[in-house]
Amino acid sequence: MTEGKVALVTGGSSGIGRATAIGLAKAGYQVAICGRRTEALAETARAAGNAFAQTCDVTDPQDVAHFFSAVRERFGRVDVVFNNAGRAAPATSFGDVDVALWQSMIDTNLNGAFYVAREAFRTMRDQNPQGGRIINNGSISAYVPRPGAAPYTASKHAITGLTKAISLDGRGYNIACGQIDIGNVATDMTQGMTTGTLQANGTILPEPTFEVRHVVEAVIYMAGLPLEANVQFMTVMATTMPYIGRG
Repeated sequence: MTEGKVALVTGGSSGIGRATAIGLAKAGYQVAICGRRTEALAETARAAGNAFAQTCDVTDPQDVAHFFSAVRERFGRVDVVFNNAGRAAPATSFGDVDVALWQSMIDTNLNGAFYVAREAFRTMRDQNPQGGRIINNGSISAYVPRPGAAPYTASKHAITGLTKAISLDGRGYNIACGQIDIGNVATDMTQGMTTGTLQANGTILPEPTFEVRHVVEAVIYMAGLPLEANVQFMTVMATTMPYIGRG
């Protein structure tokens, strides 16, 4: 039963976050979203049935804490968190990775995910009835790298460790944590894949994509399970993308 349950989505301004927020609202959740772009966030909120929306920079722990406080004040609790906010970067050979780029990627993709998950954990631990579910957005790169993507790969490998740690520590508080790893979903960020993407052998080849609605359906499935059941890891990808056998 989703009626009355509260789902929070980070990175809700566009792409997977926007589509998932709309999907969760249609599935009956009360939805709260955050993002950095005010106008785009407002558009998502309207599309999600006037979802609660607030600008938030996930790299700022105080900003994240303020957002969760506002959601608790609005809805009284949080049942599901889709920890989705993240960023990518242009392909760069490892020896040429700029330190500032590395720090920025880790700050958004790992530290930001930690700040969000920590606030979610605290909220779910302290609310009554206790418990909830955290779904971390990993990546195919949580398992295998693309060439020239060391900062992104390291940040996403770390998400897997974060997911496992939350799952373990959450057992005593009825908090479930799982991870969805997505490969080549068709969003603005992956438009270039259809024209050509750098492969491990140095060639540039187009890669297949798949519709974002399938990711939304997967997240809704994970979110809708009773707390005694959990999808620990789920991979959703274009069937023929170069993942199995990458490299």
